[in-house]
Amino acid sequence: MGEFTSGFFMGDQTTNGRVLVVDDEADVRKVVRMTLQKAGYDVLEAENGEKAIETINSGENRLLLDILICDIRMPKINGVEAIAYFRANYPRVPVIVLTGFPDADMATSMLRQGVVDYLVKPVEGEKLRESVARAMEQRELAHL
Repeated sequence: MGEFTSGFFMGDQTTNGRVLVVDDEADVRKVVRMTLQKAGYDVLEAENGEKAIETINSGENRLLLDILICDIRMPKINGVEAIAYFRANYPRVPVIVLTGFPDADMATSMLRQGVVDYLVKPVEGEKLRESVARAMEQRELAHL
Protein backbone atom coordinates (compact mmCIF):
# COMPACT_ATOMS: atom_id res chain seq x y z
CA MET A 1 0.00 0.00 0.00
CA GLY A 2 1.41 3.41 -0.93
CA GLU A 3 1.94 6.33 1.38
CA PHE A 4 -1.34 7.95 2.37
CA THR A 5 -1.63 11.68 1.90
CA SER A 6 -4.68 13.51 3.08
CA GLY A 7 -4.23 16.52 0.83
CA PHE A 8 -3.33 18.94 3.61
CA PHE A 9 -0.46 21.23 2.76
CA MET A 10 2.14 22.63 5.10
CA GLY A 11 4.22 24.88 2.89
CA ASP A 12 5.32 22.75 -0.02
CA GLN A 13 4.85 19.38 1.62
CA THR A 14 1.78 17.19 1.89
CA THR A 15 1.27 15.66 5.34
CA ASN A 16 0.39 12.06 6.09
CA GLY A 17 -2.78 13.28 7.82
CA ARG A 18 -4.14 15.54 10.54
CA VAL A 19 -4.24 14.26 14.11
CA LEU A 20 -5.93 15.88 17.11
CA VAL A 21 -4.30 14.96 20.43
CA VAL A 22 -6.55 15.50 23.45
CA ASP A 23 -4.81 15.19 26.82
CA ASP A 24 -4.74 17.36 29.94
CA GLU A 25 -0.99 16.78 30.39
CA ALA A 26 1.01 19.26 28.29
CA ASP A 27 4.12 17.04 28.39
CA VAL A 28 2.19 14.09 26.96
CA ARG A 29 0.75 16.25 24.17
CA LYS A 30 4.23 17.55 23.38
CA VAL A 31 5.80 14.06 23.15
CA VAL A 32 2.93 12.74 21.01
CA ARG A 33 3.06 15.84 18.78
CA MET A 34 6.82 15.59 18.27
CA THR A 35 6.67 11.84 17.59
CA LEU A 36 3.90 12.21 15.00
CA GLN A 37 5.32 15.34 13.38
CA LYS A 38 8.59 13.46 12.78
CA ALA A 39 6.47 10.78 11.07
CA GLY A 40 4.95 13.44 8.78
CA TYR A 41 1.61 14.17 10.47
CA ASP A 42 0.03 17.57 11.07
CA VAL A 43 -0.76 17.59 14.81
CA LEU A 44 -3.23 19.76 16.71
CA GLU A 45 -3.62 19.77 20.48
CA ALA A 46 -6.42 20.27 23.00
CA GLU A 47 -6.15 20.05 26.79
CA ASN A 48 -9.60 18.54 27.37
CA GLY A 49 -12.71 17.31 25.58
CA GLU A 50 -14.34 20.72 25.64
CA LYS A 51 -11.37 22.34 23.84
CA ALA A 52 -11.26 19.41 21.37
CA ILE A 53 -14.91 19.94 20.43
CA GLU A 54 -14.33 23.71 20.12
CA THR A 55 -11.25 23.09 17.94
CA ILE A 56 -13.00 20.81 15.47
CA ASN A 57 -16.10 23.00 15.23
CA SER A 58 -14.40 26.39 15.03
CA GLY A 59 -14.61 28.67 12.02
CA GLU A 60 -16.89 28.52 9.01
CA ASN A 61 -15.57 25.19 7.80
CA ARG A 62 -15.43 22.38 10.28
CA LEU A 63 -11.90 21.16 10.74
CA LEU A 64 -10.95 18.21 8.59
CA LEU A 65 -9.51 15.56 10.87
CA ASP A 66 -8.01 12.16 10.11
CA ILE A 67 -7.48 10.74 13.61
CA LEU A 68 -8.40 11.57 17.21
CA ILE A 69 -6.05 10.49 20.02
CA CYS A 70 -7.80 11.00 23.33
CA ASP A 71 -7.04 10.58 27.04
CA ILE A 72 -9.85 9.35 29.32
CA ARG A 73 -9.39 11.20 32.62
CA MET A 74 -9.56 14.95 31.97
CA PRO A 75 -11.33 17.95 33.51
CA LYS A 76 -14.50 19.50 32.07
CA ILE A 77 -15.51 17.08 29.28
CA ASN A 78 -13.72 13.79 29.92
CA GLY A 79 -12.46 11.37 27.29
CA VAL A 80 -15.47 9.06 27.40
CA GLU A 81 -17.81 12.00 26.70
CA ALA A 82 -15.51 13.49 24.05
CA ILE A 83 -15.14 10.14 22.27
CA ALA A 84 -18.92 9.65 22.32
CA TYR A 85 -19.32 13.11 20.75
CA PHE A 86 -16.75 12.43 18.04
CA ARG A 87 -18.14 8.95 17.28
CA ALA A 88 -21.65 10.43 16.90
CA ASN A 89 -20.69 13.53 14.88
CA TYR A 90 -17.58 12.32 13.02
CA PRO A 91 -18.09 8.55 12.65
CA ARG A 92 -15.41 8.22 9.95
CA VAL A 93 -12.66 9.65 12.17
CA PRO A 94 -10.79 6.77 13.85
CA VAL A 95 -10.23 7.13 17.59
CA ILE A 96 -7.20 5.97 19.60
CA VAL A 97 -7.37 6.02 23.40
CA LEU A 98 -4.16 7.01 25.23
CA THR A 99 -4.55 6.68 28.99
CA GLY A 100 -2.41 6.58 32.10
CA PHE A 101 -5.03 4.54 33.97
CA PRO A 102 -5.51 1.21 32.16
CA ASP A 103 -8.82 -0.49 32.81
CA ALA A 104 -9.57 -3.83 31.13
CA ASP A 105 -13.35 -3.32 31.21
CA MET A 106 -13.00 0.21 29.79
CA ALA A 107 -10.63 -1.04 27.08
CA THR A 108 -13.03 -3.83 26.09
CA SER A 109 -15.98 -1.43 26.03
CA MET A 110 -14.11 1.17 23.97
CA LEU A 111 -12.85 -1.39 21.46
CA ARG A 112 -16.39 -2.77 21.07
CA GLN A 113 -17.57 0.79 20.33
CA GLY A 114 -15.12 1.01 17.45
CA VAL A 115 -12.03 2.59 19.02
CA VAL A 116 -9.04 1.54 16.89
CA ASP A 117 -6.54 1.11 19.73
CA TYR A 118 -6.24 1.44 23.50
CA LEU A 119 -2.73 2.55 24.44
CA VAL A 120 -1.26 2.98 27.91
CA LYS A 121 1.05 5.86 28.87
CA PRO A 122 3.95 6.10 28.56
CA VAL A 123 3.64 4.70 25.04
CA GLU A 124 6.69 3.87 22.95
CA GLY A 125 7.09 6.08 19.88
CA GLU A 126 7.13 3.11 17.50
CA LYS A 127 3.93 1.68 19.00
CA LEU A 128 2.23 5.07 18.70
CA ARG A 129 3.30 5.47 15.06
CA GLU A 130 2.09 1.93 14.24
CA SER A 131 -1.27 2.60 15.88
CA VAL A 132 -1.72 5.87 13.97
CA ALA A 133 -0.70 4.20 10.68
CA ARG A 134 -3.25 1.43 11.32
CA ALA A 135 -5.95 4.03 12.05
CA MET A 136 -5.08 5.86 8.81
CA GLU A 137 -5.41 2.59 6.88
CA GLN A 138 -8.80 2.00 8.48
CA ARG A 139 -9.89 5.54 7.57
CA GLU A 140 -8.68 5.09 3.99
CA LEU A 141 -10.58 1.80 3.66
CA ALA A 142 -13.74 3.43 5.05
CA HIS A 143 -13.67 5.90 2.14
CA LEU A 144 -13.55 3.16 -0.52
